[in-house]
Amino acid sequence: MVTALLSVGGLIAGTYSASAAPPDEPLHHWQHDHWPQQQPWQQSRDAARVAAQAGLPGPIDPQNWVNPDHMTWERDYRKIPGTNWADPAKHGSVRTFKGALVLLDYPNQPFVVTQPAHSTVFGNPSAEASGVPREQVAQFYQDFLNKPNALNRGHTVHEYWMETSGGRYGVDLKAFGPYTMPGKDHEYAMEFQGGTGCPAGDTCNRNIRTDGRAAWVADVGAEVPAGYDFTYYLSAGQDESGTWQEFGMMKFRTKEDVTDDFGPPDPALPNWSRTRYVDWTSWAAGSSIWPNAGGGSSTQAESSGQGVYAHELSHILGIGDNYNNPYGSPPRRDYSGPWDMLSRGSFNGPGGPHSRWTIPATGGASLGAQQTLRNKIKLGIVDERNVLRLSREALAGSGTVIAKITARSVQPGATGLTGVNLAMNADRAPSCNVSTDPFCDGGGYNNYTLEVVDRMGADSFTPDSGVMLAKTKNADAAPFTWVVDANPQDIGMTDYVLPDGTKVPITVGDYRQLSDALFHAGTNSGSEFEYVDQANRVHFYVLDVQRDAAGVLSYTVAVRSLDGAGPQQRGVRVTPTAARVGSDGVATCRFPLTNTGRAATVGGHPEDVTQYLDGDVYRVSAKVADTGWTVSLPNALATARFGGRVDVPVHAKRDGGPLMSKVTLTATSESNPAKTATATCTVAGR
Repeated sequence: MVTALLSVGGLIAGTYSASAAPPDEPLHHWQHDHWPQQQPWQQSRDAARVAAQAGLPGPIDPQNWVNPDHMTWERDYRKIPGTNWADPAKHGSVRTFKGALVLLDYPNQPFVVTQPAHSTVFGNPSAEASGVPREQVAQFYQDFLNKPNALNRGHTVHEYWMETSGGRYGVDLKAFGPYTMPGKDHEYAMEFQGGTGCPAGDTCNRNIRTDGRAAWVADVGAEVPAGYDFTYYLSAGQDESGTWQEFGMMKFRTKEDVTDDFGPPDPALPNWSRTRYVDWTSWAAGSSIWPNAGGGSSTQAESSGQGVYAHELSHILGIGDNYNNPYGSPPRRDYSGPWDMLSRGSFNGPGGPHSRWTIPATGGASLGAQQTLRNKIKLGIVDERNVLRLSREALAGSGTVIAKITARSVQPGATGLTGVNLAMNADRAPSCNVSTDPFCDGGGYNNYTLEVVDRMGADSFTPDSGVMLAKTKNADAAPFTWVVDANPQDIGMTDYVLPDGTKVPITVGDYRQLSDALFHAGTNSGSEFEYVDQANRVHFYVLDVQRDAAGVLSYTVAVRSLDGAGPQQRGVRVTPTAARVGSDGVATCRFPLTNTGRAATVGGHPEDVTQYLDGDVYRVSAKVADTGWTVSLPNALATARFGGRVDVPVHAKRDGGPLMSKVTLTATSESNPAKTATATCTVAGR
């Protein structure tokens, strides 16, 4: 027998993913009792299983997050309906940035794509591109980054910026070189070694920009570089960011196990070297360049994907980094993970983060995530008409705000919304200690943002589609975007498998812990549909989900103050209804819910939000009178405009109980809990 009463209002969905096993692996570098104790995925999964066993309809918005490691171009990339941002003939409506791509190689390191397939110690280049004549390398990389073709799967740096800016910003690249540098490759690339690991006779503090620009100017003169808005220095060889782990701790058990083929040319040195995030990696990996930006230029290597180029240009345009050390001690949760180009979203691409070492770069980091709403606002690449600006301080006096948000990869038109920004005059969250609490956000935030991520376009290789809620700062003081994790418990994901078969789980700080962070609509989705910040006195809701005929995703969301409901008159009426029984034996009652309240004139927000105050949010719950029946409520929330009506569906099915029973629906205003209504529906079974 199943329970006769299912109060769906209490079943807030959790982390269980339909595309992944529930957490069943040991935690890494942290203890179980330090993780957030909320474990809603178990409750959500059990409720969903009960409904499924009873033959009841599934969730309206199931969370089906995908492990980035398992993504492919063929299965996961989805084109944005009606757009072709990759067309090089399209220019940015505000500006098309003119970029110089300056190619640099070394006496000991030619461009890898000029070499035979799989000939380097890293197994590069791949069969996709090898044996390119040196005199053609500049054109090869200009086309790879700038021109849609089979090798880049039709995607370019220009496309990324046109898409994320809604056509405002474009990028046009012109390649120069290659130029042979006066020093060896490792002489420019040992930034994290602290003066160690440099072969005898070499100078490992050379400046790649100084020598690279000098070679470029010697070739074209000083006037040509001055005509470009920025410079990408492309270094022959590997990118340390994508090799330190794969050709370090993933390949060798200890630093003493690193083999000679990954060691330095100086036999007096060990085969390992220091690196950025952990104590060691192979010398071959640690002596590679780590991409960086500054002074109007950035550096990349041959294994750097287009996500790296987009990330570094973001820095050149004035936005800082927003990520942690995934192996830091003490540990710290990642800030905005796969959802943010300025965080690990730059790693996105087929095959996940551990495929970022390949040359050419067609795997991880080949198509980074869109810019977040916070960064779009700062860069000026989103129309103010498409951002709903609210004030927390005005919210108590204005009442509940209800809005529909379109996926950020799609332009919402003149009247649609890309997101919501709720400004706060102070972050009132209690202080926490980042040294003892890895989930501490550090405080000091200025805003909350709401936006919708859909797995299409540049967001194709994000793990999920849903609503992203984040705390943000106006200044680039990292973390300046802190994604609220709907499922903060350990995700139970394997990072890599050692040669002896040992599974190594991802760390507390790994960005993939946020793969299930998005909020979803409805019950039993595998995620949450609401979030309450008691300290900051706000309550966020995900009310409903819609995907139109063109495939564009949108969500209806709401936010209200915990300190006031505004001057509106609140009310609700629920009307009794008759059930319809399907061929599967499921009886469905569609209860008419009417908002009997009245609107009022209010102000106080940074803009006129009158059209978003014309409604209310209701919490609904359902129960069935007799045992031997299973009842399911697809959505624990409902919304209706003042004077408007919506239907609230409830599903019921007989499971050995009496042939007839009664379903009761109760609806309560979230703005005024004293306003409640109840109605019944008679259901018949088979």
